[in-house]
Amino acid sequence: MIPYRGSWLDFEFDAKDILNVRIDRKRKLPATTFMMALPDEDSLKYVEKCAETGEAVDPERIEGMSREEILAHFYRSVSYRRDGEGWSHDFDADGLKGSKLVRDLVDAKSKKVLATAGTKMTPRSLRKLADSGVEAIHVPDSDLLGRYAAEDVVNLQTGEVYAEAGDEITEDLLARFADNGIDEIEILFIDNVNFGPHLRNTLAADRNTCREDALVDIYRVMRPGEPPTLESSHGAVPKPVL
Repeated sequence: MIPYRGSWLDFEFDAKDILNVRIDRKRKLPATTFMMALPDEDSLKYVEKCAETGEAVDPERIEGMSREEILAHFYRSVSYRRDGEGWSHDFDADGLKGSKLVRDLVDAKSKKVLATAGTKMTPRSLRKLADSGVEAIHVPDSDLLGRYAAEDVVNLQTGEVYAEAGDEITEDLLARFADNGIDEIEILFIDNVNFGPHLRNTLAADRNTCREDALVDIYRVMRPGEPPTLESSHGAVPKPVL
């Protein structure tokens, strides 16, 4: 993919804080569409192996970045485990550093209040908690509301998908987890300081879900007027740089 003029890639936020990309100054696309079109780790290893052996790259073996991989690239996740009437997660001093508690900090083992709501968590106070042996924090169901799933939540027996990576956790979703015995979920850690929810929101607004859809969408923008096909679209994104 070679630009006819000007910049090759331009990234920009729109009025809704969605991150978009313009390829060769064409119509903007969600940045996550471009990421879905890029080869994932396994595909890059395959391409590298082909380069070493002289084997021709089979486009059908190239997989794009999944929604989970995109989110994992920009955010870390926190594992929440069902704990009685609520949930628990590992005590994370770094994640709490500098924050002001919106609710009491409760030890998951003893159910003792470690710090009350409104307390600012300083390095000194967090060090004292760590030294006291706190391992996990207990939170109510309400603590998960408004957060986002980091991975697909799937019934491994039936294959039913309860939630997709990036989906917002709602009361209905929590009830569905409870009804189906889901007792552990991965939640995106978004601190709204370093990056915020912009990539997650972009992914939620992106209508594409896989590499094939993304390639066709990019081709449609790059070659307007030409009928987009999967075969022709394979040339619409750059080859990976090894």
